[in-house]
Amino acid sequence: MLFLIAFTVVGFMVINPKHAYPLSAAARKAPSLKYILGTDFFGRDLYAAMVVGMWQTAAIGLVAGGLGTVIGVVLGFVSAYFGGVVDTVIKTVCQILTPIPVLLIQVVVAGSLDKRDVTIMVMALIIVSLGWMGTTLVVRSQVLTMKERQFVAVAKLSGVGSMGIIFKEIMPNLLPFIAAAFVVQVFQAVFASFYLAVLGLGPLREPLLGNIIWSAQGQGAFFNGWWWWPIEPAIAMVLILGSLALINMGLDELANPRVRKSE
Repeated sequence: MLFLIAFTVVGFMVINPKHAYPLSAAARKAPSLKYILGTDFFGRDLYAAMVVGMWQTAAIGLVAGGLGTVIGVVLGFVSAYFGGVVDTVIKTVCQILTPIPVLLIQVVVAGSLDKRDVTIMVMALIIVSLGWMGTTLVVRSQVLTMKERQFVAVAKLSGVGSMGIIFKEIMPNLLPFIAAAFVVQVFQAVFASFYLAVLGLGPLREPLLGNIIWSAQGQGAFFNGWWWWPIEPAIAMVLILGSLALINMGLDELANPRVRKSE
């Protein structure tokens, strides 16, 4: 992950972002001293394209992951703490939507839009539209457990109100779970953005990693010997997803005592 961060941060210091777009470099050049990662059929410097694309992928992941986490945490708290009809409705909606193949729905939604209307922000909103249920159920489960703990009962006897109990007593204990949920949301958002872009359903004008692979497929990069064009963004995406998975495993160990005890 540190390598990827350094790649993008240093990259933005040395590249011209305009070179990430067509007709900015000599076309179909293999990696060399002049073009570190080569160029593609459309005359894009792939180093510049990947640096810009990784920033855009990070933006999608952080926006969609952040919104999904906030929605999930709010709904999970409301459902578990206040209960009643609200709890029944939220739980039922989550149980109905959770089994639905989210990626398939996202493909249908993205495919129904005019390609000119699909921007980085629109893509993030498409991804987050069905990405909050898991966090909602996890937070709901944890809050149901914690609100029965002794420290919550003591707070109630001391006259602490509902908001005070939520933010001063329960929320601090939930932070490891929320952090883990956020990383999962970012992972899912990055994967979904990559998946949609590879299918040609992303913002086609932008050099997202998935878009680079999609355009390479369309031009028969492998058959024409331009192997670097699709391989480089694919390696970058594997490294990004692998790094997020490792971070999530570490946070899961921190948040889940049973994982630590089993080691």
